[in-house]
Amino acid sequence: MKYDFIVIGSGAIGSSISYELANRGFSVCRIGNTDRSHSASQAAGAMNGCFGEITQGLLASRHGKLKLDMDCIAKKLWPTWEKRLSDSSGNDKPLFTAEGTHIILNTAGMKEVDSLNYDAIEQSLIHYSVPYSTIDPREIQWLNPNDLVRPLRALYIPDEHAVNSDLLLKKLDAAFIEEGGIIIEENAQCVLAENGKAVGVKLLSGECLQANKVIVAAGVNSLELLYNLPEISKKIPPIFAGYGVSILVRVPEGKKLPTSVIRTPNRAFACGLHCVPRGERTLYLGATNILAEKPRKHALISDVQFLLDCALEQLDINLYDAEILSIQVGNRPIPADGFPLIGPCDDTNIWLVTGTYRDGLHQSPLLANYIANSLTGVENSQINLDDFNPIRPPLVGLPRELIVKETVQQMFATGYEYRWDIKPYWLPLLDKGLNENYQALIESLHPHFTPPPELVAFSYLYESMRQKLHTYYGVWS
Repeated sequence: MKYDFIVIGSGAIGSSISYELANRGFSVCRIGNTDRSHSASQAAGAMNGCFGEITQGLLASRHGKLKLDMDCIAKKLWPTWEKRLSDSSGNDKPLFTAEGTHIILNTAGMKEVDSLNYDAIEQSLIHYSVPYSTIDPREIQWLNPNDLVRPLRALYIPDEHAVNSDLLLKKLDAAFIEEGGIIIEENAQCVLAENGKAVGVKLLSGECLQANKVIVAAGVNSLELLYNLPEISKKIPPIFAGYGVSILVRVPEGKKLPTSVIRTPNRAFACGLHCVPRGERTLYLGATNILAEKPRKHALISDVQFLLDCALEQLDINLYDAEILSIQVGNRPIPADGFPLIGPCDDTNIWLVTGTYRDGLHQSPLLANYIANSLTGVENSQINLDDFNPIRPPLVGLPRELIVKETVQQMFATGYEYRWDIKPYWLPLLDKGLNENYQALIESLHPHFTPPPELVAFSYLYESMRQKLHTYYGVWS
């Protein structure tokens, strides 16, 4: 059998695209194990965070603002998307688990990061005329932090909720099958190509499947599936793994859960400390993001300890008596320039949809509609994502002269969240040393192309990351 489309990837994006295409009457085969272990979707807090994710760096470029536009459109799509999935799957269990989002500005961070990002969130809410309210943090009844890191300010965004990621993926599976889709419970080895065009997919078992077009939405592993198309793949920003840890805990009987998402602004290269109610006494805790040479399968003790310490100190000092239900590991796909890879790979019949970093699950309804329209000749009137075409030179985020400053500040923010005890006279020395080291790294990579702060910090540690950046930059020099 030859399918109209094969979709590689069983995460939120791949599953959503598969469902949308099948719902439109096409023959679709989705490839990928449904246990989704170590994927970004499986470990996600699934916040419909739009303005809650804003940083001053995001707003510093046209491409950053385009990402914000994607988030804003996606947020409006979720109520209809939930109904569609419920109708198609026959599962009407509510998908949303939180009512709105509280953003807290506490003393665990630093003003150059937390305060500026908090201000950027509030200014953007005003600019976009989004309803919100400023509140006294003491009015957030569930919140009970250590007084040493108590929140100073807080705001509430009533229409930024969260969904149950596990239930979402189950609904997507069931809805796709009900629409006639085929799920192959096996991972792909590569995209099959003849004369430079995709003709199907080869599975790890050796079995080959045929299709008119192939959509690759396999997260951090996406580019590895194009190894037999080197002239194409070398022009695409390499993808790095943003390893993160999340923890599900069960609070004691009689103890209430928060009704909303509670989070800090983004800090220390991560999406801020956050907790998300999941119902039935279950609370999701998340915060970490560490770039790694390869995707990780297991959590490090240090990262688990850090997350639990932050949750107890900054959210609720009484969480010590909660039970740990599971420790989840996810790997977010982070392209070399920090921006998504969305669109066709020239005229190869291959479409790439990955590199969404922390936004993939939230943006999945938008991406499903956008890609399905693009593949079938329907005009995309809501947004144009041509800037994120996968075959491209590096896009510009923060100006090059600010990259080093931002990298150093985020590294310092990590220290402050760890509650480091550094004597004041050491701080200028550390600042000078980090600035010099990161500046030298940037200059050694390329005269003009500059990676985002996350990659500057972690490529300093890993030769393999620097080599991938060198190679990619060389193609476009």
